[in-house]
Amino acid sequence: MNAGEKAAAKKAAGHHADYWPRTRRLMLITIAIWAVLGFGIHFFVTVFNDIVILGFPLGFYLAAQGALIGFVVLIFWFSRKQEELDSRYGMAEDE
Repeated sequence: MNAGEKAAAKKAAGHHADYWPRTRRLMLITIAIWAVLGFGIHFFVTVFNDIVILGFPLGFYLAAQGALIGFVVLIFWFSRKQEELDSRYGMAEDE
């Protein structure tokens, strides 16, 4: 291995070493948002039940439909961000 190849390998190793902390950070942010959607909304359902929309309490909408919509949006957001990280660090899958 010549000096140029060693320098390229060292740069690639540093490049990939930065990939995992960023991926871990994205995952932790996603889990935190998931926890808020999954548990946080349900803690405040009784407060939101005082507001009525179309004859149903707002807490019902947030717990039943709002959290599910939030989960779907979270999945697409996470996927897009992970694809951006994969592309930036050369880890993207071939299509």
